[in-house]
Amino acid sequence: MHKPDIADQLVDAVTADFADHAPGTRPVHTVGIGVTGYFKGSIIAPVYCVAEHFAGQDVPATVRFSNGSGSPVEHDGWSDARGMATRFHLRDGAATDLIAMTLREFFSATVDQFLAFARASQETPVAPQSVWAKIWDMLQLKPPLPDPYPGQTISGSQGALAYANHHRPSQLATFEMATIGAPVSYAMATYNAVHTFIVTGSDGTRRHVRFFWQPVAGVKVTDAAAVPVDRYLHEELRDRLAKWPAQFLLLMAIGENGDAFDDPTIPWPIHRMRVNMGTLTLTAVAADQVKDCETLGFNPCRLTPGIDLSNDPILACRRDAYDVSQLRRGVTPCPFGKG
Repeated sequence: MHKPDIADQLVDAVTADFADHAPGTRPVHTVGIGVTGYFKGSIIAPVYCVAEHFAGQDVPATVRFSNGSGSPVEHDGWSDARGMATRFHLRDGAATDLIAMTLREFFSATVDQFLAFARASQETPVAPQSVWAKIWDMLQLKPPLPDPYPGQTISGSQGALAYANHHRPSQLATFEMATIGAPVSYAMATYNAVHTFIVTGSDGTRRHVRFFWQPVAGVKVTDAAAVPVDRYLHEELRDRLAKWPAQFLLLMAIGENGDAFDDPTIPWPIHRMRVNMGTLTLTAVAADQVKDCETLGFNPCRLTPGIDLSNDPILACRRDAYDVSQLRRGVTPCPFGKG
């Protein structure tokens, strides 16, 4: 386990990236909405993983969808990562979490890189980049700075891009976040758990895997040429669930020799074998958003027998950072394996 002071430094650095961050809220993915439903494992799922929530019964689930920013202001139409944190409520008060985002990879491969990237990404005043500066960046095979959105005066893009231009592990995620766009609905985006886990099948076979959620409704983003709308994702989700449930398939990619098991900055080849592990059905927006969403302390390392951590240093680091964040905002982290 990483030393607590490292986790404190990480939370401090990430929180400082947003000038208007509100004390007592999540350092990132500050704006979110909680929904409830249930998960049902597929017939084939227990063959690959003996974890309780894959056994085939209906498992109650709570999901928090979120924007990636640490700002309390809703900028739903901006190009940004979106999050999907899922709590599977198991028997006897136990729980396991799966935390995913719309990016396919993480920003850093080591704890030191993560801390340096976070410190480099603090918001600074922005202005449109000149045409000549954009051309010069492209000639150097560097992405030009994105133009600020209407009314946007500060941004962390300049620092993040400057860091990424000199640090390969941060490049793919940084560049993708600037161009990923915005989903038309939280229920119409693919969410990747990014990190590698080790699952145990019914025959005892252990496999390196990565999980991701695929929306049954399909994937759709907003028009990049249109002026972005600040607030629509929460209302859209409320309207959608008032009419019918939203569903996601939980797919599991199986790694092969040569894949990056311990480096979340490197996506696996898209032709890796994928197994349908089950279906998540979301039925309603949580009635009490504070109790049933904002005070939940999700953690990517809250696992259950049948799923183990890989040697990914960022995964272990996030475990400690999430605990620090939860303590700071008055949410007592639950013992691992308990809800």
